[in-house]
Amino acid sequence: MIVIRSIAFNVLFYVNMTVLAILGLPTLLMKRAAVQELARIWSRNSLWLLDKICGAKVEFRGHEHLPEGACIIAAKHQSALETFALTTQMDDFTFVLKRELLKVPMFGWYLKAAEQIAIDRARRGQALADLTRLVADALAEGRQVFIFPEGTRTAVGAPPAYKSGVAHLCAATGAICVPVALNSGLFWPRRGLLRHPGRIVIEFLAPIAADPDKQQFMRLLESRIEAATARLIAEALAADPSLKGALEHEPDPAAG
Repeated sequence: MIVIRSIAFNVLFYVNMTVLAILGLPTLLMKRAAVQELARIWSRNSLWLLDKICGAKVEFRGHEHLPEGACIIAAKHQSALETFALTTQMDDFTFVLKRELLKVPMFGWYLKAAEQIAIDRARRGQALADLTRLVADALAEGRQVFIFPEGTRTAVGAPPAYKSGVAHLCAATGAICVPVALNSGLFWPRRGLLRHPGRIVIEFLAPIAADPDKQQFMRLLESRIEAATARLIAEALAADPSLKGALEHEPDPAAG
């Protein structure tokens, strides 16, 4: 039954995306707010389909930790789900993403129109300078900047591999950082098409102030995200032990 529901969801997920992308073409000529609202409509539709077809409901926690206006949001990254689900919680979002995505037909057009931050990782040192400037500009406009500090999706239970870019951005801009923990990888694996039923939790954690000591900042960020993520995973496994079969790695008992 999970297989059938997953196939149905995946088909409708991409149908929803394609239809909205075509109907939404006029928004490419409008301000970024119009494109962002189209993205939120797609995200809300996708979350509704995930709930109704697969029985996987997304719960957001910790809204009290979100400041008004500009901030940097550093999120754990286990699946594709959080890349769109988080857009439903923000007024004026921008994601830090790889420049290659701008070349994807139609999808890249929307990323440009929504004024997302694309970086050329091949430029190495210059990429960080460009990123810092673009993030500072976005924060000055009161936007919420999303960054995945591990740089890629990480399997549930895999050892974390945080990069220091977010510490540099916070130190350079003085922006407050809101960590995000989640358990999405149990329900929407980074590989494969199965979508498991249950309660997916995305939790905003207590903010971290910018710190010129980047190593100290990263230790605090990583420990806070990893401890909360381990707690959310344990909570989900206690509610449904069958989800243990979705694990790609055994969670580290020392986490949290």
